[in-house]
Amino acid sequence: MPIPTLLPGRRAALAFIFVTVLIDVIAFGLIIPVLPHLVQQFVGGSTSQAAYWTGVFSFTFALVQFFSAPVQGALSDRYGRRPVILLSCLGLGVDFVFMALAPSLGWLFVGRVVSAITSASFTTANAYIADVVPAERRAKSYGLIGAAFGLGFIIGPLLGGVLGAIEHRLPFWVAAALALLNFLYGLLVLPESLPPERRSARFDWRHARPLGGVRLLAEFPRIWPLVAVVFIANFAHYVYPSTFVLFADAAFGWGERAAGYVLALVGVLSVVVNVAVVGRAVKRLGERRAMLLGLGCGALGFLVYGLAGQGWVFLLGLPLSALWAIASPATMALITRQIPAQMQGRIQGALSGLVSLAGIVAPALFAGSFGFFIGPHAPLRLPGIAFLLAALLLAAAATIAWRAGRRVAAEPPPAVADGPGPG
Repeated sequence: MPIPTLLPGRRAALAFIFVTVLIDVIAFGLIIPVLPHLVQQFVGGSTSQAAYWTGVFSFTFALVQFFSAPVQGALSDRYGRRPVILLSCLGLGVDFVFMALAPSLGWLFVGRVVSAITSASFTTANAYIADVVPAERRAKSYGLIGAAFGLGFIIGPLLGGVLGAIEHRLPFWVAAALALLNFLYGLLVLPESLPPERRSARFDWRHARPLGGVRLLAEFPRIWPLVAVVFIANFAHYVYPSTFVLFADAAFGWGERAAGYVLALVGVLSVVVNVAVVGRAVKRLGERRAMLLGLGCGALGFLVYGLAGQGWVFLLGLPLSALWAIASPATMALITRQIPAQMQGRIQGALSGLVSLAGIVAPALFAGSFGFFIGPHAPLRLPGIAFLLAALLLAAAATIAWRAGRRVAAEPPPAVADGPGPG
């Protein structure tokens, strides 16, 4: 498909990408409140066993994505973005039905593994945006994707909690319906963004392997500092799912409902920043300075969280921390400037693999440090230790971004020819 034919439908295509990400996040969010309870049913009602197996599920999901994300990126570079996104939506829909019918913990575990394999839409959506949006407008478009994440994590868990109170498997059925409707919508609406002449000559197994993705990133030394920023920032973000609910109870006596309201507020502020602030900040400051501003605000916000002795002090840090959302779109826009069109999918897959790697390690660090510093052997009681560690990580990311250079080249390098690679 020639590039000019994409231009008139660019807004419709971007709208679909937004809706795709939104629906997928809502679908995943729907099962967040009920999955631990369903696991608890399968292990005979034991809370400690349910917590253990929920942790195993999370670890496995991140591990599988570490291996599958580079494959998804390579597939989209070879065969186009559209079929990968559509297969992702279809696979998730079928898998949610599978989990809704799972008769045992083992089958539910299999379903989570399949979810990790088929959740390609996030990786491929980033590559799609790089295909159809001019470099100078990508940060704003990535901000819209960030807004979709924020909205999804507001709507999904709230709706999942309501439906789960009726029946624990009901959210799985609703998630399946959303994913399958998304597949049908895309089948009718979504155009291809990567024309045949810009695709990879063949499926590249070298870069489809996890370490192959790392080697691929090594071929672009100009983006190494930005890759480090992406990895560290995503590592720090795992402090929320790893410790927030337990931290809020230990530090402020907040129950599940209060913690849920605060997380919803975090999502609302994230949406506001992504929709109303990212584009203006990048236009006024440029991508690099906007990235530094976002990382700095995130570090300061986490510092407030970690040192807060009362709930109202914690809440004061929310608007500051929300400005962290400026950093990710600006960073992704800078990275895509440096990558040829036919390699965007593989680069996004490699980045997603690194994010999954962070998801394997980060929960253990944050949950472990939190547990130690509220335990009997701690040198001092410090429930906010995990947030202080996250603040240090974001400060390190800001330092790396600052030292990366005063500016990044405005234009991407010339397209590189794909080598044959091992078949």
